[in-house]
Amino acid sequence: MLPTPADPAAISPRRAALRELITAYAKATPPRTITVVGNSPVRPNAERAAVIDSSDLVVRMTSLALDTPDTEQALGKRCDVVVLHRGVLASPFTFADYTNKLYLLVEPGRLHWEPEELPHWWPRDLGFVPVSNYEFTVPLLELLGMDRDEPAWATTGTFAAYLFTELFPEATTRLTGMSIVDNPDQTTFQHAWGEPVHVTPEHRLQLESQLLKQWDAEGRIELLS
Repeated sequence: MLPTPADPAAISPRRAALRELITAYAKATPPRTITVVGNSPVRPNAERAAVIDSSDLVVRMTSLALDTPDTEQALGKRCDVVVLHRGVLASPFTFADYTNKLYLLVEPGRLHWEPEELPHWWPRDLGFVPVSNYEFTVPLLELLGMDRDEPAWATTGTFAAYLFTELFPEATTRLTGMSIVDNPDQTTFQHAWGEPVHVTPEHRLQLESQLLKQWDAEGRIELLS
């Protein structure tokens, strides 16, 4: 079933407040176009970069990368919202210009064993907004057919795609830089910034790939190559 336009009066107060806060960082109210940019390397493509940067809202995550003057255009240069977790490996771009970005902290591990601690290098004057496990993590686990009692959860990219299509179902939400769509059997994540990292045991990439392809077919998201 396709999402329907959100009526802030009809959704939970928590969702309505988060939607309003995110909208404050967008170029349009409400955002009509949203692009969620994953961390996978992508081929240079000036058209893709332009689509990303022209979006009303650009969402990136964790150890994100941006185009710089000495690189070919591929990922774009804008970032309005960063979705991250406590164990993030921060890139030089993660906290750059952080006073002009919104930081959303996802905590699926708090359902199991993750402690409530921030890394020692977290900027002292940077606030963040926790994303409710009850409102978003658990329903996504159900969509993926995963047991909430098992210490397993979605990657940040899939979570971000779910979060923003839930909060802004009337917007066109694009997704790019997500290698798991076409390569769900990978055991190592190649990143646009930094060294490759191993796929950690809590992820079920096959299930995520199937769900993202289903959302693309239904029109919930648009996979941007």
